[in-house]
Amino acid sequence: MTVEPTEIALEISPSARFHLVDVRARVREMHGTVLDQFPNAVYCSFHTTAGYLDQSLASRLNTRSEGVTPYLRAFQTVFPEGAGYQHDELHLRRELSDEQRRVEPRNADSHLAFMSAGLRACVTYQRRSGEPVYFIDLDGINAGQVRRRLTRVLGFSHEELVARDRLRVPVTAGDVHSVNLKDPSLGLFDQLEELIARHGVTKGRIRLTLSVEEQHARLTVNEYETLLIQHDLAEVIRNPFRFMAEPRGRRSQGPQTVRTRTIACARFLRLKRSVSLLVSDYGTAGRGHLVHGPFQSPILVQWRRAEGGTRDIDVSLTQFR
Repeated sequence: MTVEPTEIALEISPSARFHLVDVRARVREMHGTVLDQFPNAVYCSFHTTAGYLDQSLASRLNTRSEGVTPYLRAFQTVFPEGAGYQHDELHLRRELSDEQRRVEPRNADSHLAFMSAGLRACVTYQRRSGEPVYFIDLDGINAGQVRRRLTRVLGFSHEELVARDRLRVPVTAGDVHSVNLKDPSLGLFDQLEELIARHGVTKGRIRLTLSVEEQHARLTVNEYETLLIQHDLAEVIRNPFRFMAEPRGRRSQGPQTVRTRTIACARFLRLKRSVSLLVSDYGTAGRGHLVHGPFQSPILVQWRRAEGGTRDIDVSLTQFR
């Protein structure tokens, strides 16, 4: 007898700015063995500075905090707090009101570490006895205030492909460039929601993957804030170690050095060729929709111009059973 997928919502209160929580253990503490009947589970974060590592990467890090923590600390060294990020110059953030500026976190370092370390908003884990699944928070406490963190876990038995599609995304002629795939003017999210409704998927996922022809580009999910993405992230793509403390004069680089570092960036940054978005009818029984946090956007990042001024992204829609 097939058991219907089960979805659980959790709230997490970090105890430090950098904080790890074993969500698999937390589910057992709060809900017992309800998810133990499923061989697979999807873990989703609703935040842009807190998420999960792929199971394959976590396994290479020994899946324990002793392996995961040093790995993440290395990226925090590359992106130290308060290192002159444009995103943190709140007086330049025109989208913020005066009241918002008083409480807005200066956390560009956490955003950049999240993207660079390959943290994801949505991952799938196979159930392995005794193996933790860490919710990793890089900005859990800001200005002394504990951040309210939300995550969901969805247990399922297997995943069925329902539909495929392809999106064509316009990009500028410049080498280093980023595109907000949730931008309403592109209409891409409307296409995805229509695809979900057409096939009646209630619990599943959308997977966005750069087509095999697309090179020198990657995908991530984060906040598409102009100064963060078009300035700070662009600086990192040109030089991954831009914000580390360097001797005076080291940051003045010639074109060949910049190009060499741009190539190295593709190897250093763990940006991915694909991202996943949860589809769920949680709270809207029988009507599935894309699930994401208010500041989360899939972002296409390129470090070399695209032929023809567009890039193709393959879409797969699956249903969890």
